[in-house]
Amino acid sequence: QVQFVESGGGLVQPGGSLRLSCTASQSIRSIYAMGWYRQAPGKQRELVARITGVTKTNYTDSVKGRFTISRDNAKNTVYLQMNNLKFEDTAIYFCNYPGGFWGQGTLVTVSS
Repeated sequence: QVQFVESGGGLVQPGGSLRLSCTASQSIRSIYAMGWYRQAPGKQRELVARITGVTKTNYTDSVKGRFTISRDNAKNTVYLQMNNLKFEDTAIYFCNYPGGFWGQGTLVTVSS
């Protein structure tokens, strides 16, 4: 099973930016759909962004226009560029594909 290691989280002020990375333990070329998920305190995990194939992307409404998901199959890595961050973006962020194992995630805290 592919394992993922997420990184790039941290403390950022509202309006700031972060770029998250998700590196897989093996090739992700055969994984058609990869997603970034997040889980805020006291809430269920939700799908934030998804990339199918190389370029087709989908986003939950709350992040449209602010987040961008991308993938580099040669590096076995999926990225999430997050701009104009808001307090409500505070959460642990994970990457995964349907049926995959969950990693530890990376914590994003938006605070002034």
